[in-house]
Amino acid sequence: MKNFKAHILVVDDDDGIRQLVKEYLNQKDYLVTTAKNAEDALKRIKIIKFDLIVLDIMMPGKTGLEFTHENKSKIDTPILLLTAKGEASDRIEGLEVGADDYLPKPFEPKELVLRINNILSKTKTKTSKRVIEFGSVKIDLKKLFINKNEKILKINNTEKIILEKMINSPGKIFKREEIVNLIELDKERSIDVIITRLRKKIEENPKSPKYLQTIRGEGYVLWIE
Repeated sequence: MKNFKAHILVVDDDDGIRQLVKEYLNQKDYLVTTAKNAEDALKRIKIIKFDLIVLDIMMPGKTGLEFTHENKSKIDTPILLLTAKGEASDRIEGLEVGADDYLPKPFEPKELVLRINNILSKTKTKTSKRVIEFGSVKIDLKKLFINKNEKILKINNTEKIILEKMINSPGKIFKREEIVNLIELDKERSIDVIITRLRKKIEENPKSPKYLQTIRGEGYVLWIE
C-alpha cells in the first residue's frame, strides 16, 4: 500500500509540462492532481485540501500572480510559482503577492523536488484533518486506507478526493455535478459506482447506509456521529 508524502496541485496551461511534472512527482511518491488554468484550479481547491500548489505564472485568463494575490489568504496553502520569466523583479513580485517560492523555467526536476520538500518542511507543523474515526471505522487520508473492524481497505485517489471534502464538511450535501467536475469523470453515472464502492468500505450494511447517504434529487452527504 503506497504512502504518499503529500498531495500537490499542479496548475499549468501546457499539457506536456503538466504531465511531465505529474509523472516525475508520482515517481517521488507524491499524489498529484492537475489543472489547466486558474478557474480549473479553483474548482479543485473548493473541495480538496492540498498540501502544496505548483502554479505557472504565464497562463491565459487569470495569471498565476493574480491567482496567488486573490486566493493565498483564503486557501492557506503554500504556493510554488513556475515561470519562463527569470528576472529578479518578477521573482520579487511573485513573493510579494504571497508565493512561498519561485522557480524559473526551464528547471531540473530534481530542483523542483528539492524546493517542494523545503516548502513542505516549513509547513509540516500545520495540521489538517486527515485521520478520523467514527463507529468501527478509521479513515486515514494521508496513508490512503480505511480500517473497518480491524480490516485494512485501500483508498484510491478518486475516493480520497471525495472523502476528504466530506470529512471536512460533515452534514453538507454535495451535488453530483460538483463531484463530477472535481474528479474529472466523463460520465456522471460513474459516481454511483464510486459511492457504492465507498459504502462497502465504511458501512456495516452498504445497502442501508448509516454514514454515506443519498439525498434524493440533491446529492450525497456524510453523517459522522
